[in-house]
Amino acid sequence: MESIGRNLLRDAAYGRIRSAIIDGTLPPGSALRPDDLAERLGLSRAPIREALARLAADGLVETKPQSWTRVTEVVAKQVEDAAAVLGAMHDLAVRHVAGSLDDHLVTAMREANTRFAAAVATGDVEAALDADDEVHAIPLLAYGNAAAISTVDRHTPVVRRAERLLFTSAQASRSVRLHDDLISALAARDEARAVRINTEIWGHLHHSVDL
Repeated sequence: MESIGRNLLRDAAYGRIRSAIIDGTLPPGSALRPDDLAERLGLSRAPIREALARLAADGLVETKPQSWTRVTEVVAKQVEDAAAVLGAMHDLAVRHVAGSLDDHLVTAMREANTRFAAAVATGDVEAALDADDEVHAIPLLAYGNAAAISTVDRHTPVVRRAERLLFTSAQASRSVRLHDDLISALAARDEARAVRINTEIWGHLHHSVDL
């Protein structure tokens, strides 16, 4: 049985490298050398290697045995596939809560979208990503399906890099409007419309950025 300490180190390495890939600190094509990463993160090689293997399974890292390991490019097909999975999970959540989402949660979604719009307008990508996460997390957490939540966490990083491009493009204002439409549908308890809008949000992400 693996020790708790080893699990914690592996998870720490995974989380820190994943964050660096998502936020662009480690841009696409960056070489990932276990020795360099171990020194930078203050960890041994073992959890670094395990983290890189996990990130490869996530589609964020690619490896040629005995040659190189690097951050993957943002590939349209990967974004499309991940967005389809995320959309399906969020569709489940929206469908489940559309007729019963508490008014205070609808208000919280509106407030998050207001912050999202402001962040987009000022070019604050980090704030835009945080606010966008909050908009979509509210129905998902209200749904409370642990499998859906873990699936979203698994596939979000691939889409997140494309969202960074989207939220700095002219298409970002469209996301604000779609959020507004989704929130209005949830407030009206209109399940069919809410699911349709949510599907549009996730289904067209890969068409909105130049990959």
